[in-house]
Amino acid sequence: MELLRIEHLTKIYGKGDNEVRALDDVSFSVEKGQFLAIVGPSGSGKSTLLHILGGVDRPDSGKVFLNGRDVFAQKEDQLAIFRRRQVGLIYQFYNLIPVLNVRDNLTLPVLLDGRKVDEAHLQELIRTLGLEEREQHLPNQLSGGQQQRVSIGRALMNSPAVVLADEPTGNLDSRNSQEIMELLKLSNRRYGQTLIVITHDESIALQADRILTLEDGRIIRDEVIR
Repeated sequence: MELLRIEHLTKIYGKGDNEVRALDDVSFSVEKGQFLAIVGPSGSGKSTLLHILGGVDRPDSGKVFLNGRDVFAQKEDQLAIFRRRQVGLIYQFYNLIPVLNVRDNLTLPVLLDGRKVDEAHLQELIRTLGLEEREQHLPNQLSGGQQQRVSIGRALMNSPAVVLADEPTGNLDSRNSQEIMELLKLSNRRYGQTLIVITHDESIALQADRILTLEDGRIIRDEVIR
């Protein structure tokens, strides 16, 4: 079943001689529960694409549909709710709130949405992430791998339809990188969440169901791995 449909996305930065087409007429679809890796050289448009899929940035033209809904046809307040409830974003540099402990960082998306924390879901995430002994720790009291685990948990807290990860292992050593990927794949399998990962690491890309290769803002290859 189709979860995401992207139609003729174009994003341009600058004007005249300084114009850069970050995305140039990009179209594809993603099935519910699929693990998609997006690869390509620096400047190929990967992060721009991810930010548009997450509703963080707007395209100059083209459309994004999630579960049949036109994402950018929504008003700004509706779009903010969409981002909180339907999209889980994971970044390379964690983006945790330094003055909040692990528990508070994990529950922040739910509280921002004005909803009550599902304690059973929270504790399941904490156990799955191996953070039982770190619940009251601040980010600066955690290792890089632990901080990224919190970042993953925060992205999963609202049970989003799609998880978008921008170089989630780019700041980690090889052991922690593989542990983080195993956690992402576990969320993909256990919760049925669609997973889209940007990576420069070929070994990570080859763990995906499908690899999309971008170059100069265009899709040059779309391979189904499994």
